[in-house]
Amino acid sequence: MGGFESSCHVNEAGVRLDMLEATQHDRFVAEDYRALLSMRIGTTRDTVRWHRVEVAPGVFDFSSVDRYIQAANEAGVEVIWDLLHYGWPDGLDIYSEAFVPRFAAFCAATACHLRDRVPAPRFYTPINELSFFAWAAGEVGWFFPYGKHRGGELKRQLVRAWIAAVDAIRRVDPDARIVSVEPLIHTVPRRGSENDRAQSDAQNESQWEAWDMIAGRTEPALGGHERYLDIIGVNFYHDNQWEVPGGEKIHWHIKPRDSRWVPFSRLLCAAYDRYRRPMIIGETSHVGCGRAEWIRELTDEVLIAINAGVPLEGICLYPIIDRFEWNDPTHWHNSGLWDFNVEPDGTFRRVLNEEYAEELGRSQLRLARLGFGSVEPDEATA
Repeated sequence: MGGFESSCHVNEAGVRLDMLEATQHDRFVAEDYRALLSMRIGTTRDTVRWHRVEVAPGVFDFSSVDRYIQAANEAGVEVIWDLLHYGWPDGLDIYSEAFVPRFAAFCAATACHLRDRVPAPRFYTPINELSFFAWAAGEVGWFFPYGKHRGGELKRQLVRAWIAAVDAIRRVDPDARIVSVEPLIHTVPRRGSENDRAQSDAQNESQWEAWDMIAGRTEPALGGHERYLDIIGVNFYHDNQWEVPGGEKIHWHIKPRDSRWVPFSRLLCAAYDRYRRPMIIGETSHVGCGRAEWIRELTDEVLIAINAGVPLEGICLYPIIDRFEWNDPTHWHNSGLWDFNVEPDGTFRRVLNEEYAEELGRSQLRLARLGFGSVEPDEATA
């Protein structure tokens, strides 16, 4: 799978981001989808930008979505549609009572539009990374509405919105599949400081809060139920393990590796054991020259998890094309399968990262030999 960076929140500087436009994916979506197929990638994560679609309260214009629908249908690419990727229409208070029904109405209108234009089954992620969203926008004030110490409040509001959205989608598309994507983390106490163990354990446990609320396992007053938790997506990067308190990263790339680093396969198994749902890796990638090594080790870990019984359905390379830092448009991450060369006319020409692509091909073959994915017959026996 390939995911396109789709954030459209208002950043630290008060600037509305639109990463689909900024990376020119909205301009070259047909070419981008065909490029996915050239790398044996047939599923993508992309976003319906709420702030672009709802042009006035209750008034929807899907012209910005139709080019994606056409490109996907022509290429035969399957799309998992994010409906809230950190950004919503101006003038709507996310903490207000009006937010939940308005989001549900947008989701219903989107599902109705897609139902008539996209072959079944259709996949939706109502809210991307609900937990991270609540932390960034409600706890530490990293992006709009710059909340401080309101992360729990925002998380509960987003859970209400999730539940209402799933109900709205299923009313118009009863067979819709719902993909819930959250970061998978692991924290440890600082070395020699067992007094920090309780804080570290609490941090690790907190990663399950959103899913537990959605499933009705905690805070049943929010309306959660197991039916609202369908497919689990886990997001995992090199910086998803750190010390508590302080946030010092457990460095993945330094050898010999810190003994406190927990193999990804163990984290995957823990998530599956807790929820027993079909799973995908919703986001993963590395940067620069580490991209090939990362995908190689990730494949090692995925094979361990699959052999342990985890029903993993897909691995999403995210971002599939490069992206810049949200608060610094001059800093590009060099994290995609395709990097960019800027042409004199300002066009971002996609340039395949050969080392990453070669390792991806080897990883696809390793998985295909176990029956996951597909390759040409001569490649499978190569």
